[in-house]
Amino acid sequence: MAAAPRIGVEQRRARLGRRHLLAAGAAVAGRAAGSTAVADVADHLVALHATDPATVFMSVFARLPGSDAGTVERALYEDRTVVRMLGMRRTVFVVPRDVAPVVQAAATRALCAKERKQTIKFREAAGIPDAARWLRDVEKSTVEALAARGEATGQQLSADEPRLRTQIGLAVGKSYGGPVNITTRVLFLLAAEGHIVRGRPRGSWLSSQYHWSPMERWFPGGLPDLPTDAAHVELVRRWLAAFGPGTYQDLRWWTGWAVTRLNKALAQLQPVEVDLDGATGLVLPDDVAPVRAPKPWVALLPALDPTPMGWAVRDWYLGEHAPALFDRSGNIGPTIWWQGRIVGGWAQRADGEIALRFLADVGSDAVAAAGRAAERLAGLLGDVRVKSRFPTPLEKQLVG
Repeated sequence: MAAAPRIGVEQRRARLGRRHLLAAGAAVAGRAAGSTAVADVADHLVALHATDPATVFMSVFARLPGSDAGTVERALYEDRTVVRMLGMRRTVFVVPRDVAPVVQAAATRALCAKERKQTIKFREAAGIPDAARWLRDVEKSTVEALAARGEATGQQLSADEPRLRTQIGLAVGKSYGGPVNITTRVLFLLAAEGHIVRGRPRGSWLSSQYHWSPMERWFPGGLPDLPTDAAHVELVRRWLAAFGPGTYQDLRWWTGWAVTRLNKALAQLQPVEVDLDGATGLVLPDDVAPVRAPKPWVALLPALDPTPMGWAVRDWYLGEHAPALFDRSGNIGPTIWWQGRIVGGWAQRADGEIALRFLADVGSDAVAAAGRAAERLAGLLGDVRVKSRFPTPLEKQLVG
């Protein structure tokens, strides 16, 4: 039996730099910073993490020269080339419009039944008879109210549909538990099932309090309905194209799927096994050939950027820096990259300065390049102050 092709660390880092649009001359770098280019950035990474709203914007800034907050806002809310939605691992992402049906069928759809069952359980505990029918009726009324308004906040919708203010008990018996309105859970379900979508936020682009809009604003006629199995295959194919080679463990973690579901998709794709210096990696059948190493590059990536969050096995680009750069829940903070590996972290201070901390000896060229990148980022942000939702030990040290 022939030995598996080898794809070493340097080749993996070269692929990362080129395919994640971080190296000089990468695919989108020469394009005008418009809505289509924002969608291209998201497409190269499959999806942009959106748990922290700042991540979406700053992930684009790092990869699309000439872009600013207005560029991303136009893509999200005016041209609608990308859409914010619930996806893999019950996480909110921003995806290109043509990828949204894939994510919906491959990841979001499986969440709906579980979430609906839990919401009905809460209603039954509150003494509501025929809770399933009651919930469907409230959802229908809420969608109609939203269609009449065009867009609305949860508060506005609860004024139109008072049953949204019905209270349920969460974490009963816990110190942090207590009664809450059912509004959030109803809107969550409607979004997960593809009826409504998070639109423009209240306040600045750093806000996570959104107006809601009918899905028809992005997809006239509704979100296309894809077969689940075909969507599984397509999502895995996209991950392998963007993040391959990766391990089976990487794929399982990123998708959040059970073994049976992942194995079925892989059986359809028939990826090639490669040697990752002792570990077994997977690549698409036409993606074994090496890519040309890019010129030296530096990047300042935001917290929860999709590049460092794309793999579960991270030693080949993270080294021993996890304790400083991750919080206790596994969320990565802002990172400094040099030629395909993480070499430090950064944070924005109250006066707007981008403070850097190197965790590896990378030489004067890397330090100077990172300093120039920090100055550009500070100038782009101006008076905006970005603070991670999940601060890491290094961030806390840098901001004081």
